[in-house]
Amino acid sequence: MPESVWDYPRPPALVPCERRVRVVLGGVTIVDSGRALRVLETSHPPAIYVPPEDVLDGVLERVRMKRTFCEWKGVASYFDASAGGRTARAAAWTYRKPRERFTALRDFVSFYPGRVDGAWLDDEQVAPQRGSFYGGWITADVAGPFKG
Repeated sequence: MPESVWDYPRPPALVPCERRVRVVLGGVTIVDSGRALRVLETSHPPAIYVPPEDVLDGVLERVRMKRTFCEWKGVASYFDASAGGRTARAAAWTYRKPRERFTALRDFVSFYPGRVDGAWLDDEQVAPQRGSFYGGWITADVAGPFKG
């Protein structure tokens, strides 16, 4: 039975991701991780965060002028991602100094599934959350309706 995003807590919960995470850009696997974390927040599909060491070296370049603020996690910094001759603008973000409740997320990286060639949890390709702001990962085991 799918998890309803309306049963997710507010403030959000931070839990281990029990599935393998992969991200592909330009035909290159830029993330392959078994150590990801999920952020579960009411009305949102989960956001998936991977340890920075599980992102292929040299793929990320900080976007200096883009930042956003989350009331729960703090200030997010963004990255362009480049691999296989393709560059995806503001394709990923991180929290360098997250709020106390989310310190485990420090420097972990989340990718917008709609800005890369594909993102997978195990062998399931995820669908991106609608809109350009939220970066939720929609899979068959998550039920909406979703915010955004």
